[in-house]
Amino acid sequence: MIEIIKSRLKEEIKNSGLTTVEIAKRVGISPEMVTQYVTTKKLPKLDTFARLCKELDVSADYILGLSDE
Repeated sequence: MIEIIKSRLKEEIKNSGLTTVEIAKRVGISPEMVTQYVTTKKLPKLDTFARLCKELDVSADYILGLSDE
């Protein structure tokens, strides 16, 4: 499950056209935290996860592996 989340989050960050710094600024976290979410087993808190999904314009269900869209 964690691997799916990391993989999809990484894919959507890449597809967004935004830099890690831009995403971090919009979400209110450090760029290092964004990097950790896609490279380590660290997962964002629920409120941070919701803001990430909103900024990346992607459904939480997709990132969580609950849907394919």
